Amino acid sequence: MPLISVIIPVFNSEKTIQETIESVLNQSFTDFELIVINDGSQDASLKIISNIKDSRLKVFSYPNSGVSASRNRGISQATGEFISFLDSDDIWTSDKLETQLKALQVNHQAGVAYSWTTYIDESGKFLYPGNQVSLTGNVYEQLLLQNFIESGSNVLIRREALNQVGGFDESLFGPEDWDLLIRLAAQYDFVVVPIPQILYRMSANSISSSIFRQEKASLTVIEKAFAKAPNSLKHLKKYSIANVYKYLTFRVLVGSLERQKALTAGRCLWYAMKNNPALLSQQPKLMLIVMLKIMLGILLPNQQLQRWLTKLKNSKSKGNKSIL
Repeated sequence: MPLISVIIPVFNSEKTIQETIESVLNQSFTDFELIVINDGSQDASLKIISNIKDSRLKVFSYPNSGVSASRNRGISQATGEFISFLDSDDIWTSDKLETQLKALQVNHQAGVAYSWTTYIDESGKFLYPGNQVSLTGNVYEQLLLQNFIESGSNVLIRREALNQVGGFDESLFGPEDWDLLIRLAAQYDFVVVPIPQILYRMSANSISSSIFRQEKASLTVIEKAFAKAPNSLKHLKKYSIANVYKYLTFRVLVGSLERQKALTAGRCLWYAMKNNPALLSQQPKLMLIVMLKIMLGILLPNQQLQRWLTKLKNSKSKGNKSIL
């Protein structure tokens, strides 16, 4: 049996799936199985996958049920001692599995290993670095506050830990990985590989179309998590809500901006500051740029707005790349 099972849910991913699969097949660690769950794709995804010849690749097709159901179906097919998930548009560096596995093998008490994330655009070009957090051991409190691990394409999990806490909540859209990580952190230590190994692809169109579902599901995760949290941590709930709305504000502002997106970003920023007014003082320069961008997005005609954004983008500092 392979030591690691890698699970990729696929739905209409013809533009990216080959590169994603190749990033797994080209791993320096080779003792793995790659389980692709075709979630009712209607494009050429399945044809592209069928042309990839590798004995480690296994493909299972089901009617469309969503990413959480697909991941759970992958878990049911998996035979590895360790399990990792990869979205069909994301990419791994070639040493991702090797270094995360070593981290877990030398930290027997840890149930989860994670790495740092780098954000890329739809064409694969660098956008900006991720959080680059290096928290280890008991990270339960930090994960209640925010998903610093950033995506479902990141972690390597001991199978026994995943069996203990259960799989993905299939009622959630967007933050289903955060929900699972919170449940894992409540019982297991985490260990970090402090280098960027996940290339997370940003798509402005998908962000704008799913923002309200992400908001609703994120609040559901918070309610669920804090209902089970000890009383000593329940005061963190408002900060967790603030962090969700701050994250959503930044996500809405990625890419092109029009009035409706600016209004959505303004609403999210208002809820963030309502739950944690200190956000303004924590990153004053960045928050000023955010508020200015939102205000101009609401007030200026689209053509004039785009000219202003181009000027701002040309003069931006490195630390503000994430929202421009």
